Amino acid sequence: QPAPRASGGSEASVAADVRLAASSMYGAALWRNNSGAMTDDRGRLVRFGLGNESAAINRRWKSSDLIGVLPLRITAAHVGHTVGVFLAVETKKPGWRLTPGDKRGQAQAAFISSVRMLGGAAGFASSVEDLSVVCHCPHASRH
Repeated sequence: QPAPRASGGSEASVAADVRLAASSMYGAALWRNNSGAMTDDRGRLVRFGLGNESAAINRRWKSSDLIGVLPLRITAAHVGHTVGVFLAVETKKPGWRLTPGDKRGQAQAAFISSVRMLGGAAGFASSVEDLSVVCHCPHASRH
């Protein structure tokens, strides 16, 4: 396992560290999932990002910063195939904690909860160490 880099003081540096660690430690692929809305050159509102279908939904449920696949080795009873597990990582600056008054964070937590309930791996990460908690699966591949 590579030694994690010391994350800088920004969410962007945590995201970069987490993406590198996900690949090297777990064989996972993570991609940036920008989410938002803008007006195009014809004046139409265009929404982008996973699950960003309406302002009402986006207030209650926000997809994670990083979306990807975590390889999972199935046991011999499952013929040894490797399957991809949906992986969502919401990166935060070092020291961040979810609070009841954080509406954006609570909406992000709702997305994470949905992914977990459907069998995926998901969570918040403010460091590479947090990634190991998110990716903890008894049979996850470790590179």
